[in-house]
Amino acid sequence: MSESKLAGRFFDAAIELLARVRNEESESIAAAGAAIADTVADGGRLFAFGAGHSSLAAQDVVYRAGGFAVMNLLAVPGVVGVDVIPATLGSALERVEGLAGAVLDTSPARSGDVLVIISLSGRNALPVEMAMNARALGLKVIGVTSVAYAEETRSRHVSGTFLKDHCDVVLDSKIAIGDTVLTHEGVEAPFAPASTVVTSALMQAMMAAAAENLADRGVEPPLLRSGNVDGGHEWNGRVMTDNRDRIFYRHG
Repeated sequence: MSESKLAGRFFDAAIELLARVRNEESESIAAAGAAIADTVADGGRLFAFGAGHSSLAAQDVVYRAGGFAVMNLLAVPGVVGVDVIPATLGSALERVEGLAGAVLDTSPARSGDVLVIISLSGRNALPVEMAMNARALGLKVIGVTSVAYAEETRSRHVSGTFLKDHCDVVLDSKIAIGDTVLTHEGVEAPFAPASTVVTSALMQAMMAAAAENLADRGVEPPLLRSGNVDGGHEWNGRVMTDNRDRIFYRHG
């Protein structure tokens, strides 16, 4: 079977976006890593939030090999994934005002913690209010979004603002409006979204910067090992025990 030209074009587009993000967002990535390192060193906790497919990148840094044990998923019922029925409900909930405040008020997040909010468009009520409420509670907010949406679309929040307007640090994924990177003759709609690839890379780069920052201070990053390597479970047990007051995915 011959190689798919479109598959190759997708890889090329994704690589180009990754290179652009690496070159243009390096300072912001370092700043985000420093904010996370500050919080970890001070005994604070880390949270990540994303709605719909943005939740994939949030989940990618929670409870995984090579990840920080103290990174927790801030889950909003109904918007974590496409498992909710109907799947369109998740999109609708992103536009509901007041939901973010209710979630934060009942969450373990407190002043001094870090909340990473992922939203490709950053225009819906949920991520905007999540950032606004988090900062009001004294959390440091890192936003991972495409700034292009703020320049070319209208906010769906009553304030007229976007996620990027309420963050201490913004990581711009550079994803174009509509997300997709490919078109093809005979195919009416554009296709092949690249936001998950780029956003997940941004998240992992940010956490790598945090680990480096902590190491430079002489602080051991609270990293998990793979449970599929010898000694992994024992290692993780020790890390989780040492950080049990900062981990919330082990109990309700």
